[in-house]
Amino acid sequence: MSQCRLTSHMAISANPDVVVVGAGVVGCSIAFHLARANARVSVLDKGGICAGMSARSGALIRMHYTFAPEVELAWKSLGYFSNWREIVGGDCGFVRTGFALIAGDDNTARMRRNTVIMKSVGVEVELCEGAELRKLDPSVKIDDIALAAYEPQSGYADPVATTRSLAEAAERHKAAFVLNSPVSEIVVQGGRALGVRHADGRTFNAGAICIAAGPWTDGLLAPLGVRIGIKAERAQIAFFRRAPTTRHLAYIDSIAGSYLRPHGSDLTLAGLGEWRPEKEPNPDDFRETNDPEFIGEVGRRLAHRVPAMERTAYVRGHAGVYDVSPDARAVLGKVPGVDGLFVAAGFSGTGFKTAPAVGAAMAELILTGRSSTADVSPFGFERILSGHLIHPENEYVMGAGFGHSL
Repeated sequence: MSQCRLTSHMAISANPDVVVVGAGVVGCSIAFHLARANARVSVLDKGGICAGMSARSGALIRMHYTFAPEVELAWKSLGYFSNWREIVGGDCGFVRTGFALIAGDDNTARMRRNTVIMKSVGVEVELCEGAELRKLDPSVKIDDIALAAYEPQSGYADPVATTRSLAEAAERHKAAFVLNSPVSEIVVQGGRALGVRHADGRTFNAGAICIAAGPWTDGLLAPLGVRIGIKAERAQIAFFRRAPTTRHLAYIDSIAGSYLRPHGSDLTLAGLGEWRPEKEPNPDDFRETNDPEFIGEVGRRLAHRVPAMERTAYVRGHAGVYDVSPDARAVLGKVPGVDGLFVAAGFSGTGFKTAPAVGAAMAELILTGRSSTADVSPFGFERILSGHLIHPENEYVMGAGFGHSL
């Protein structure tokens, strides 16, 4: 993919309609949708495009959630991934592999109820017992599987290509990207956000500001007297060699507490829902390589589900930092008490697969006061302040300490 023709700070409009803070996949999606609607947009990031967690995403594209508004965001986003060249332009690297969430006996009733929710949104999903799943994927071990929810339209994409093509599309619509430009402060006066202050002291005025800065978001909100309560959490994925004759679906294995998907023709990407507890990482300074013990553990759980990979070779891997909200769901919408200030953060590992619809909905909310692509009001900041967090009644009981709520 071609490199973005990135503008310098000298080219920024003196008074953009919107400044987006953060050039990850969510920030770039918001910028694209704003610019496509003819808004003047400037995107500032302390690093580069896709320099944070977006580049380290497992990049699963699936719709299985227990919260209907989250299902809708993922479902609407699938329409983008499936028709990327026509909607956005460029290539997102989407590969349709099929996806299944695997459940043991303790989760079958929840799974049946959750698939009803998914179907009500429009998702194509079918329930399979172990033997039926084996027909779809002869490589999968089914002895401990009570039920699986299979999504034939799901798969994975390329997180870097996705983010860069969103940025390039935003630039084609005249958005300006200002990289290696840390924002130190949101400028507020009289209860209204007026702009952002650069670390070097310069101020950029704007009609509205949207913070999509992942684990750095609370650092910008705290001086205003509000914060989400984001916890930075290190997450690892590893790539293993796969024989060309071994084919498998993408999975979330709620029994083993792991997830896996094909990666190209001869690799499998695998991760764990939760690894051993560790000190909260500094998102600016953390270990970006795999822990040796992680490699062994994720390889063991991979081989448990796909026995043909029992003697597979580890190829490479990396770690990134999630921005985990108090209920492991995104916070989307207006920041209470500050007119013209919006936030899209706290995705807790779900940002990539929902980024297209989130970008569309946030752009609509910023420009018109209402999101029509998908209703993001259930993800509003108010729930954080009131303590009325999102905990759907059909949340799964996840084996092996699976880290984030589905």
